[in-house]
Amino acid sequence: MRKFPSQHIGIEQGEPVLFSDYEDDGPMWTGQGPREFRRPVTFSEVFAAPPSVQVSIAMWDMDNARNQRADISAEEITPEGFEIVFRTWGDTRVARIRAAWTAIGPVPDSEDEWKLY
Repeated sequence: MRKFPSQHIGIEQGEPVLFSDYEDDGPMWTGQGPREFRRPVTFSEVFAAPPSVQVSIAMWDMDNARNQRADISAEEITPEGFEIVFRTWGDTRVARIRAAWTAIGPVPDSEDEWKLY
């Protein structure tokens, strides 16, 4: 379990479309073998420490004539943002992916800015 020392917790969410490779014959739609796509996400406000980030697939559009293989995760998590990483492999053809993410973590306490030390 991750415990946050602050009483001030922030939650931020988003649902970006990662790619639409069927529109321009991109590698997720036309490629074979291991493929990876990275999408940087910048938080609207900076967390006090790296938050916990949950990522899931909110929408997928895949070729039904092929095996459907997908791996999605959050990497490079900092107080400022993170990267959504989508991977597939083999003969899987991915037309589009939309990811859903939630970040939960400590945020700076504005009252701490006024304390005299």
